[in-house]
Amino acid sequence: MRTILLVAAAIAGPAFAQGAPLRVDINAGLMQPMPIAVPAFAPGNGASTEAGSTTQLGQRAAQVIAGDLKSSGLFKTIDPAAYTTTVGIDDVLKPDFPAWRTIAAQALVTGTVTANPDGGITLACYAYDVFAGSEIARAGFVTTAAGWRRAAHKCADLVYSRLTGETGYFDSRIVYVSETGPRTKRIKRLAIMDQDGAGHRFLTSGQNLVLTPRFAPGQQTITYMSFEKNRPRVWLYTLGSGRQEAVGQFAAMTFAPRFSPDGQSLVLSMAVGGNTDIYRFNIAARSVTRLTSGPGIDTSPSFSPDGTRIVFESDRGGSQQVYVMNADGTGQGRISFGEGRSASPVWSPRGDYITFTRMGGGRFGIGVMRPDGSGERLLTNGYQDESPAWSPNGRVILFARGDRSGRSGLWSVDISGLNERRLATPLDASDPAWSPLLP
Repeated sequence: MRTILLVAAAIAGPAFAQGAPLRVDINAGLMQPMPIAVPAFAPGNGASTEAGSTTQLGQRAAQVIAGDLKSSGLFKTIDPAAYTTTVGIDDVLKPDFPAWRTIAAQALVTGTVTANPDGGITLACYAYDVFAGSEIARAGFVTTAAGWRRAAHKCADLVYSRLTGETGYFDSRIVYVSETGPRTKRIKRLAIMDQDGAGHRFLTSGQNLVLTPRFAPGQQTITYMSFEKNRPRVWLYTLGSGRQEAVGQFAAMTFAPRFSPDGQSLVLSMAVGGNTDIYRFNIAARSVTRLTSGPGIDTSPSFSPDGTRIVFESDRGGSQQVYVMNADGTGQGRISFGEGRSASPVWSPRGDYITFTRMGGGRFGIGVMRPDGSGERLLTNGYQDESPAWSPNGRVILFARGDRSGRSGLWSVDISGLNERRLATPLDASDPAWSPLLP
């Protein structure tokens, strides 16, 4: 994985603005998106790189940054056709604020792309409060020429963070199950891509059915379920090498795996003697600890971010509902009490919410609740919205949406429930998982 070096101190320019910063209300969603201008980044020099000229990279970087910010639903990117000025190298440090005010831009994101002697590039990123006429953020990112897109995502994360007060989530990846073929004989492969759909590639061939891929905290490993020789088992996939190995040598079916926050263990479901319970598997020691033992099906476990508790799904009360227990299996209790059934819970990386799938009335929706079950509300109401997964900052939920024809795709919604968008995938898609921010 390519490393991007943050070199904010090496970027010359005015000091950070003093006083109250420009802010976006992250809970306002589509109600009041901030108008923001992202003109093409100026070439720091006229050199060419293996990924294109600095002029071309400046144009592409601006498009990626604008796309990231627009996709959040919190920003309205202004059409470049409306610009009344261009941005040259001198304008990056001294923007023509009156010109940007005439098109009602509240914020301006600009910068430069410079080719370095070693063949790499430096992307310098600046954000300005247009009406105050002051700088609100700056950073420089040094990377290979091929890493320009990641540098642009990092610039968008910086701007998002400064204008919302929340951590960004654009420099991240998504793993999911790619589907094709007739409904009765679907081919399912693991696929991975950047959060904006770029860099798409398949990880498995489709020879064996795969389900529920999940990232490890360290980014380099994915756990998933595969039906090798028609036997459901949990597997580990190492990115980069492509190595795949089965988790343990269990005689029973294992499924629904998820990593602990420290990456040292997995929680998973195992069916033994007609009963399905949740177990904890220590990866290094290859030891197994049983956490639930009641009648019914206990599955879909997910750790709290501090690793002290686990949320899971169980039908022990007669229907699928959400339960919480301590990491050692003690203190089990139900927290979902809304109408219908509740399933596939996932704890937010921030620890403040649990997302879940609500089923009832022939429809599936994505909801959120507090860890104690309070504040339960639905964010979507589709025909078949399921398999929710959190963005790295815990403000956006990725999910799969199916239709009556059997087709499915990936969608996201923010915690306000106001900003829904579809993510493009080359084939049908299901079972998504969102990675932590890339290092």
